[in-house]
Amino acid sequence: MTRAETLHRRRTPRLSWVYWLLASQLAVAALWWRLGWPCGLPALLLSHACFVVPVFLPRSRLYAPVVTRLAGTAPRVWLTIDDGPSADTPALLDLLDRHQATATFFLVGERAARQPERVREILRRGHDIGNHSHTHPQAWFWALGPRRMAAEIGDAQQALAAIAGRAPRWYRSVVGMTNPFVAAPLRRHRLQRVAWSARGFDGVDCDPDASIARIARDLRPGAIVLLHEGAAH
Repeated sequence: MTRAETLHRRRTPRLSWVYWLLASQLAVAALWWRLGWPCGLPALLLSHACFVVPVFLPRSRLYAPVVTRLAGTAPRVWLTIDDGPSADTPALLDLLDRHQATATFFLVGERAARQPERVREILRRGHDIGNHSHTHPQAWFWALGPRRMAAEIGDAQQALAAIAGRAPRWYRSVVGMTNPFVAAPLRRHRLQRVAWSARGFDGVDCDPDASIARIARDLRPGAIVLLHEGAAH
């Protein structure tokens, strides 16, 4: 599935995490003042964890809205393929054609700029494309500041729009991570963040049967399936 007519997405009030952060720190300060550091320090660490852990949870809505599945019970799934374009792209397109399936390819901007013909072929075959950052900074994406985050999203959007003739509407964070600086550029570029509900870890595991088994465990009507291209498998 490429164009999701109905998406399972709850709105997240803008900057709601800021209010929760302030409230939690006021509560920690009051606890520390009344009961001292034996209670205050664990409370401080716990409160910080509540804002750090969601950075690494792809389906967390704390910092930005996210699509996690298709609504309804119809027997359909949304097939998504990350990290292209790559040398795998032509074979993937042929495979999808044979099975009369469509997918959304979440593309890395600088890779797309080097291989524009593959991006155009994705679209020519009836598939959709999404924004998957410009340079795919896998190790540090979670810690990017506002300027670098805006550049990663904005530069990819510009590169993909120049090739496709239209701007993508979908966005997937690198490794699914997010932080407080993701929401603003997504609003600016009218992008909807997309997570997943079934994955095969095919980007790190070279065993196709194991990847298929992992996906099958979580496959339900409305599932968003995560796959990768360009990995050493």
